[in-house]
Amino acid sequence: MADRFSKKVRSQIMSRIRSKNTRPEMAVRRILWARGLRYRVHSRAVFGTPDISNIRRRLAVFVDGCFWHGCPVCYREPRTNTEFWREKVRRNRSRREAVRDRLEAQGFRVVEIWEHEASDPDIVVGRVGEALEVP
Repeated sequence: MADRFSKKVRSQIMSRIRSKNTRPEMAVRRILWARGLRYRVHSRAVFGTPDISNIRRRLAVFVDGCFWHGCPVCYREPRTNTEFWREKVRRNRSRREAVRDRLEAQGFRVVEIWEHEASDPDIVVGRVGEALEVP
């Protein structure tokens, strides 16, 4: 199946996809801030530049896009350029795994939240609370 957009139009569409301050990320930040958790956003002082981090509490939170990281619930493989996207998602998952392993080796507790879970306060607070060992 051929792409229905020209290369120029496809490039314009893809250039508008954000990697920081996405809606799901902002939803998670609002939930955590309202619960009193203070944090840094995209801190380069923490390996892997997590979306949300608190160095004192050794916490790193990543909000993963369902498409970009191959969510087991939501991900649907594109019908065009399939091999490219399959490899792209595989590399993203592999990179995230390496970042998670390194952060955990440094004593960080890593929380990963899928895009489709980001707006549910119970899931967000539950995962972060569990990582911080808060009842």
